[in-house]
Amino acid sequence: MKTVFMFPGQGSQAIGMMSSLLQEQAIAREVFEQASAAIGHDLIKIAAEGPEDVINSTAITQPIVLTASIAMWKVWRQSSECLPDFVCGHSLGEYTALVASEVLGFEDAVKLVNLRGQLMQNAVPHGQGAMAALLGLEDQAVEQVCAQSGEGEVVSAANYNAPGQVVISGATAALARAIENAKAAGAKRAAMLPVSVPCHCSLLEPAGKDLAEAMNKLGFGEPQIPVMQNVCAQIPASVSELKDNLLNHLHQPVLWAQSVRALVDLGASVFVECGPGKVLSGLNKRIDRSVTTLNMSDSAGLNEVVSVMEAHGDR
Repeated sequence: MKTVFMFPGQGSQAIGMMSSLLQEQAIAREVFEQASAAIGHDLIKIAAEGPEDVINSTAITQPIVLTASIAMWKVWRQSSECLPDFVCGHSLGEYTALVASEVLGFEDAVKLVNLRGQLMQNAVPHGQGAMAALLGLEDQAVEQVCAQSGEGEVVSAANYNAPGQVVISGATAALARAIENAKAAGAKRAAMLPVSVPCHCSLLEPAGKDLAEAMNKLGFGEPQIPVMQNVCAQIPASVSELKDNLLNHLHQPVLWAQSVRALVDLGASVFVECGPGKVLSGLNKRIDRSVTTLNMSDSAGLNEVVSVMEAHGDR
């Protein structure tokens, strides 16, 4: 049995998240305190109390979701000697995967995603970019809708989340046209998402220069656990390739369904969502029902994962 730890991205945050873990596990609080000191925001208080506009602001959402996931990862590492065979992360979650695989140090990663969130927010003036979810269309149909709707503006597939579930991103007016065209093409649902940044589209490409400068100041280590990168649905052959993929990841689509299938092809049969929420577990059910998917965001989830992995003698 080969296992994968999956780390969630933006959209998994919620006021009150990880509350029981923070109360029960000293190491989880230590992780939150370290991250809070690194970026100058009290992430424990924000996780517990919000307010909504703060926890959902991109520059805070990114470090707080990464921190929550690493807090759970650290509790796991304290509780079990087993390691997964692979790690991956959805969008922002890929940075968490890089911490878990020891490519990036935790504090460096927290600062980097805090900057990434700021760069993303600043790349497109408020109100001029958006994202929308399209349900019930094949990938090719979504791509045709985007091509039909652009009219000189950016609109493209941003997240290939699961069969029949694709998120698109781009200029607000183009998104509105795409929603109407998607409905005409037979989409079961087509609606704007409550986000202010058009992630994973070419509008964010200008932010890549500053992100690259920040990344070049950091030390990137060799992965201790293979990382499936979702910009290409492949495991990189070198650290240089990994860094290039990470930069492209900012303005190119997330190939999540393709990444999960690639991991299954590599023999993975157990997937563990490590961090807040159950978004990735839900997607797995749509991608491949033959795999076992577990959630780990509290002590109960931890105990279940420990039992499953140790029963199979994972490394």
